[in-house]
Amino acid sequence: MEMTNGSLQYPSILHADFGPLNDLLEENETNSTAGERNWLNCVQIRIPQELFLALGLISLVENILVIMAIIKNRNLHSPMYYFICCLAVSDMLVSVSNVVETIFMLLNDHGLLDVHPGMLRHLDNVIDVMICSSVVSSLSFLCTIAADRYITIFYALRYHSIMTPHRAIVIIVVVWLASITSSILFIVYHTDNAVIVCLVTFFCTTLVFNAVLYLHMFVLAHVHSRRIVAFHKNRRQSTSMKGAITLTILLGVFILCWGPFFLHLILILACPTSPFCNCFFRNFNLFLILIICNSLIDPLIYAYRSQELRKTLQEMVLCSFCFGV
Repeated sequence: MEMTNGSLQYPSILHADFGPLNDLLEENETNSTAGERNWLNCVQIRIPQELFLALGLISLVENILVIMAIIKNRNLHSPMYYFICCLAVSDMLVSVSNVVETIFMLLNDHGLLDVHPGMLRHLDNVIDVMICSSVVSSLSFLCTIAADRYITIFYALRYHSIMTPHRAIVIIVVVWLASITSSILFIVYHTDNAVIVCLVTFFCTTLVFNAVLYLHMFVLAHVHSRRIVAFHKNRRQSTSMKGAITLTILLGVFILCWGPFFLHLILILACPTSPFCNCFFRNFNLFLILIICNSLIDPLIYAYRSQELRKTLQEMVLCSFCFGV
């Protein structure tokens, strides 16, 4: 998606709108904080590149800490935390792509970098794949975590035989292979509206899947809790429900942060030439900030909801601080 002089074109479905690199190819203009009024009297809010860079770096550091904490603490070596670790990697892809492209933009804006447009388009395609992989893998791992919590609650006594570490690793490998492959195909066939339809359909399908699991979990969990109490597994039930609530928060944040982006895709299909939809398209940078904020907020949710993870993160930060001093 690419906006040029009020018209919508389709050289790329994600990063052409998804980042400032394509703005460089089209207009070579620097973002500013002031709102601009276009010919439809629409407000186009410009976001400074420095804000993108700052949020991207913070998000990157947070997600790296989460991944390192899960690797370091053996108590966190379980399928659920493996999936959470992969979700952190997905968020990290957004952060890395944002930081890389923003640095390129800042260097170019200050005259410190002279890059051939062809190279920028190749870089743009790579970042497209990273962003698309992040979307697909994030949704997939949210579904995987939901299924894991479902099994923990309703098949507690058989959980370790159903969700073995080996199966968890196989699931992780399959999800990443599918995410990367589909992302490459999406970018190769970016001019086809079917690509946008696939992304929107996948988004809606995963939301329905999670909603069905949540409804079943929270409506019938009290029935199973009595059975688990009878087998002296109170702690497991409490932990499982806490994990389900954590996942609910993660999914809610994901919907709030990624929702405008998917609405953008839907409007491209529904009203690509409508002046009113074009007003919505012009503020895509606001949606990008929300997406980066999702990558920044997720680690805070992990730390807040998991005492074990929070404790490990605190130890790592304190050790780093002491080492630095």
